[in-house]
Amino acid sequence: MWLSSCLCQTSSPQHDQLKFRLAGYPRKHNEGRVEVFYNGEWGSICDDDFTLSNAHVLCRHLGFVEALSWSHSAKYGAGTGKIWLDNVMCSGSEKSIEKCLSRGWGNSDCTHEEDAGVVCKDERLPGFLDSNIIEMQVDENRMEEIRLRPLSAAHAARMPVTEGVVEVKYKEGWSQICNIGWTIKNSRVICGMMGFPSEKITLKKPHSDHSMYKIHSVACTGNEAHLSTCTMEFSKNTSAPCIGGGPVVVSCVPGPQFAQGRGRKNKPNHTKVRLKGGARAGEGRVEVLIGSEWGTVCDDLWNLLSASVVCRELGFGTAKEALTGARMGQGMGPIYMNEVQCLGDEKSLRKCPHKSITAKDCKHMEDVSVKCNIPYMGFEKAIRLTGGRTQLEGRVELLAPNASLLGQWGLICGDGWTSREAMVACRQLGLGYASSGLSETWYWDSSNVTEMVMSGVKCRGDEMTLSDCQHHRVVSCKRAGPQFAAGIICSESASDMVLNAPLVERSVYIEDRPLHLLYCAAEENCLSKSAVGANWPYGHRRLLRFSSEIHNVGRADFRPRLGRHSWVWHECHRHYHSMDIFTNYDLLDLNGTKVADGHKASFCLEDTECHEGILKQYECANFGEQGITVGCWDTYRHDIDCQWIDITDVKPGNYILQVIINPNFEVAESDFTNNAMRCNCKYDGNRVWLHKCHLGKSQLYLSNQLATSVM
Repeated sequence: MWLSSCLCQTSSPQHDQLKFRLAGYPRKHNEGRVEVFYNGEWGSICDDDFTLSNAHVLCRHLGFVEALSWSHSAKYGAGTGKIWLDNVMCSGSEKSIEKCLSRGWGNSDCTHEEDAGVVCKDERLPGFLDSNIIEMQVDENRMEEIRLRPLSAAHAARMPVTEGVVEVKYKEGWSQICNIGWTIKNSRVICGMMGFPSEKITLKKPHSDHSMYKIHSVACTGNEAHLSTCTMEFSKNTSAPCIGGGPVVVSCVPGPQFAQGRGRKNKPNHTKVRLKGGARAGEGRVEVLIGSEWGTVCDDLWNLLSASVVCRELGFGTAKEALTGARMGQGMGPIYMNEVQCLGDEKSLRKCPHKSITAKDCKHMEDVSVKCNIPYMGFEKAIRLTGGRTQLEGRVELLAPNASLLGQWGLICGDGWTSREAMVACRQLGLGYASSGLSETWYWDSSNVTEMVMSGVKCRGDEMTLSDCQHHRVVSCKRAGPQFAAGIICSESASDMVLNAPLVERSVYIEDRPLHLLYCAAEENCLSKSAVGANWPYGHRRLLRFSSEIHNVGRADFRPRLGRHSWVWHECHRHYHSMDIFTNYDLLDLNGTKVADGHKASFCLEDTECHEGILKQYECANFGEQGITVGCWDTYRHDIDCQWIDITDVKPGNYILQVIINPNFEVAESDFTNNAMRCNCKYDGNRVWLHKCHLGKSQLYLSNQLATSVM
């Protein structure tokens, strides 16, 4: 008999950070079998003595506010591996499951038929970064990894490997699959796992090696996200010959961005779905285009099947993760789709059964994201970091073009290097987002590499490698020496600033402001050049005024690049400037030529308002810290200095109003393409109207993109 005196708190070693996930099928994103990652292994929790109080603690671990119910007897299917906890007893107020009483880690008399599950309230904890991931959980005793072994050395030298023998790794080693009964639908599943959107028939056969096979008689529908969910015969302890056949060979068709011979001149993507806010290729928040406006998808019933349709539509493979709870940041604008239920064979997400929703059904904190399987390209082999304090930072070194065989490494000229270029470098290294792009790296001088091999780098920010960016054909660096080489600091999270376009449209008006009220504005260069010759303090300037509300929809706070010791005190306005330029305001003619402009120095970056449940962290009073918290926004009202464009010299006509946040890319973001807003503007000499205000690429961004395409 087990006595209650054996109850104890389940402390884990300091270095072993617990992780939690929901698993099982079928389920929604806020329910499932509870699994805990402890001591390097995932395991379940037994349902003995389980209560709703236990479920409350576990749901908070998973990022939900509370539990609605719990389930016993493996309602979501029996797990595999360890049963980590048994006879768990929580009061419900514990900060961690470790603080609850239990038998202790790994001490259980249960089977997986007693695995506990929970249903959490579909409301996220404010500021909780990690969210529930719907992913394929595979029994590693059967199928740990899958690869394509190229048919020849010549095939292996070309990236990506699109054709080869399918090999499956399990606990004891690698095995092949018998091709008797193999179908093109099976190949579709393999290709999806390898990062390819489609497959093709191949008649190629490898040399016979009389191998023994653990997997026979595979039968897939073609829509599975992983081979392990297909019907098959698996021999755990024995192998059998493939009588009359041989190993499975598949041939896959890569997406256009991964085709052999790919380059900067990729064809434009005209699909009506896109991924935004992801750090790596093939991941991001799902957005769909309806009419002329992009919107998001709500996470109710979101699963791997629907996520895989998105991935294939964009030229990737199947989805390896379907993410909920705005894991890749919250979108802006409409939420178009909810309860998406794809079958898996749809050519477009819009073709999947779904519900159109109203504002009360979903909020942007429920936006869905995906992580797609992409082909291995070996991009990280041509770039490395040296001299940094951690693996996430350092001076960037590239394998010199056409010098792969020699192994000659070189530096990148730091001239013009910004966080946008750093974003691409971090992506190529597989290190997430950029935190900083550094044009001087004298403090990271630990390498004997001194030669510059790339200069004039100018990226859009969405490229997969630095060689895809615009750069000089012949290296030309104004500042020689390795101390002026480019460096980066990478991060797993980043901010993302977005302007509230409808507010600009609603708040615009014209004011004739007397010159005697504009001395401070003149000191900050917020007036047009003709103001210098005005008859001060008499007369006035005509100002196009509007409010701007700048939201941080990313996953990290937006902070000024310079520390507070470098901020500049402005006596006139009695505040500190933490950035030279925070936003640019431009009035363009219909050809895109600038006819008037204004800029707003960062008078103060602070949290004006926040979403419910999120606390303000930044305010400017008393030399406070400046920034914008995730889920908060900074509002610049129409009636404060420099919140305008001086149009005194502008003639009546039709124009384009453009507002660009963080125009010099001083602060790293997860997505720079949504930093600009453009509106159609009509000015009759007395009044002004704005219409069709929308987020999009700025004129500067488009010019850079055009320049890149003609290099």
